[in-house]
Amino acid sequence: MSSPEIASLSWGQMKVKGCSTTYKDCKVWPGGSRTWDWRETGTNHSPGVQPADLEEVVKKGAKTVVIGRGMSEALQVPASTVDYLKKNGIDVLVLQTEKAVAEYNALAAQGVKVGGVFHSTC
Repeated sequence: MSSPEIASLSWGQMKVKGCSTTYKDCKVWPGGSRTWDWRETGTNHSPGVQPADLEEVVKKGAKTVVIGRGMSEALQVPASTVDYLKKNGIDVLVLQTEKAVAEYNALAAQGVKVGGVFHSTC
């Protein structure tokens, strides 16, 4: 199963190819996507992305995970989150969201089993 292309990104809006939903923040993985609702895991800008935010993406088969920290990189990514991915044999990239989306799409186009979480505002 291939990872879906992120078709568009602008402040507060993301679209994934093949999906009619417009996301503010989203999770993507090989074969799908959904809204990334921070309330599910108690995520905030600080301390930031939790391992629990990424468990679903890993379970859905991602071998590389791209984390988009927001347009102004306000979303933190603690070392414990990166360590969680590395301990599970997952390659991880942490980037500003526009760069993260470009990197994610490039990897998906190469057939990499890539997943990600992307914050589309601050």
